[in-house]
Amino acid sequence: MSRLHSLRASIEEVCAFFGAEVAGQIVIPPDLTEGGQGLVMFEAGGRRRLRMMRWGFPRHIRDVRLQGKEADIIGLVADLTNPMWEQTVVDPRYRCIIPITHFGNPEGDPGKKTRTWFSVADQSIMAWAGFCRNIPDVGPCFAGMTMEANAAIPPTNDRMPVLLEPDEQARWLHGSIADVIGFQFRPPMAAERMTVLHTDDPWRSGGPPPAASQLGLL
Repeated sequence: MSRLHSLRASIEEVCAFFGAEVAGQIVIPPDLTEGGQGLVMFEAGGRRRLRMMRWGFPRHIRDVRLQGKEADIIGLVADLTNPMWEQTVVDPRYRCIIPITHFGNPEGDPGKKTRTWFSVADQSIMAWAGFCRNIPDVGPCFAGMTMEANAAIPPTNDRMPVLLEPDEQARWLHGSIADVIGFQFRPPMAAERMTVLHTDDPWRSGGPPPAASQLGLL
């Protein structure tokens, strides 16, 4: 999937949806790409908390560090066998849920791509399975797990977020590595549940899905 999502819901709505409380200052951006600050829900001390974290783990490459350059950012987890995830994915302490209302993909010809947004018709907020850690010299970071896309997503992409039903959230946060693998490789959410919003907005234009203003969320 692409590296774009949006949360067009109030913090009060997100708190109610997850049964969570706010930890720290929250500023929900109109849209989010890798490297920006986004909202994450995690558990600590038996309580669900919401806080802002950077979208993307640093991929530390020795030559990059020696050259004094900034490491690449990795915001999607598609391959659980990648060594960079070997400690993170097996430990429930590093599980989180990313609240989103839309995720976006580019559509159209090169140089003329526009934003197409996807949401779930019967869920006002989607729960995207993710991982988070506090990285030295970087701070709190998160990444979202992806899976094979359902029929509503192509041709814009062949991947989509791993979306959790409300009764699956606890198992994601506390389950085993077998549960993690099971979530990623199960059949995707039915295409019939998805709402697809095609727009004329240039891919790099920035801003929320057009439906946000129509729904009075801005």
